[in-house]
Amino acid sequence: MLERRLLKHLDIWLPLLILLLVAVGLVVIASATRTPLSGLLDLGRWLNPSSWSYIQRQAVWALAGIAAGALSLLFDYRALARWTNVLYGVTLGLLVLVLFVGDKVNNARSWLGMGPFRFQPAEVGKLTLIILLAAVLSRNEEGAGSWRDVLVTLAYLAPPLVLILMQPDLGTALVLLGILVGMLFMAGMPVTRFLVLVVGGLAAGLAAVVSKLYFDAPIPLTQGQIQRLIIFLNPGSDPWGAGYQILQSQYAIGSGRLWGRGLFQGEQIGLRYLPERHTDFVFSVVGEELGFVGATLLLLLIFAALARIFHLAAQAKDAFGFLIASGVGSMLAFHVVVNVGMTIGLMPVTGLPLPFVSYGGSALLTNCLGIGLVLNVHMRRHKLLFGS
Repeated sequence: MLERRLLKHLDIWLPLLILLLVAVGLVVIASATRTPLSGLLDLGRWLNPSSWSYIQRQAVWALAGIAAGALSLLFDYRALARWTNVLYGVTLGLLVLVLFVGDKVNNARSWLGMGPFRFQPAEVGKLTLIILLAAVLSRNEEGAGSWRDVLVTLAYLAPPLVLILMQPDLGTALVLLGILVGMLFMAGMPVTRFLVLVVGGLAAGLAAVVSKLYFDAPIPLTQGQIQRLIIFLNPGSDPWGAGYQILQSQYAIGSGRLWGRGLFQGEQIGLRYLPERHTDFVFSVVGEELGFVGATLLLLLIFAALARIFHLAAQAKDAFGFLIASGVGSMLAFHVVVNVGMTIGLMPVTGLPLPFVSYGGSALLTNCLGIGLVLNVHMRRHKLLFGS
């Protein structure tokens, strides 16, 4: 059972911000999945059972995520350091298993079925990597961020990264890289060395894209993924193919102007012009229906949650806890930047959802568990300080 005195130190603001984001997500998903051309007051839309299926499933996953996050508060997060190898091995096992028996969705074999539910082992891999990197980087009492640290962490990162690319799931693979870079920076890597790492990584990525595109190099990326990585530079060059999603998203957001067309009134959404509007492009729904004002308020809410995460991380009393909370913050921040960037045409379309807002059970459950870990670290800061 959770000690009562620990509950006194439980932060209340972060859970409230997350619950508000989940509530906003349910409303936006309801609009994105509504019956074509139906509005808020259309009785037929509300009597249609299929109109509620997405909201019901998301609500169930939200409750499961809240429960999982609450359960994660029951144990001392420092115990995770002793289980990193086990967690890492189980994660690799699941990633191998999904390649053979996983369900294929959108040309990617990324899902394992569990009765009526499916989950993505790659989502588990995000939290496993955060815990593992936190354990590795916190062992150096003089501060991490040396080239040796980079090589060690890359050695741990490589197996799950390759297995995820083999599914293929480029978006999640990029998230793992984002987590690594963010945690190395938060671990104390000097700025110059950090910039060398980032620039070197971008150069290596560009070289991989060019070699695959022009020489069909044997790297775990499909031609379709390569096309999506570069089409954002000029989506108009293929308006009915690879550039279609970006263009429709830009049209939707642009048509919202200042105040938007109104909730449940979006034409791009109602006419089903925008693909993946309830998952990858949920921010486009907000832009069209709630306009610049609504989109800005949503971003401010997300940034408030991220700021709170890093604020709580800064109050951690040990390096392991600090890096766990920072890793969760890095993961969510990477998702936000890439998702919003791709909806407005500034980033490649990589299939990353908007945290707590986009439809998707595995991602929502993972994110809630991550928030639970952040709260766990913050709640036990006084116990570490006073040794009680």
